[in-house]
Amino acid sequence: MADTAEMRERGGTLMFIGLAVWVSDLLVVFFLPAGIRAGMHTAFTAIIAVLAVLGLVLMVAGYRMRGGSESS
Repeated sequence: MADTAEMRERGGTLMFIGLAVWVSDLLVVFFLPAGIRAGMHTAFTAIIAVLAVLGLVLMVAGYRMRGGSESS
């Protein structure tokens, strides 16, 4: 029982971290026009893509961890 609760908590934590990464990604998107004007659009685009994928991976991993503990 304690193991199931721990897995649900760990999954929720991963989902929250993934959401926080997406929020930081939105901050990078906010500064994208300044990066384009400075000539650094490829760097900004790469950072946006990496943060989006990282956030998605964390969200999916957390969801699967929580979902896997519910079915057991």
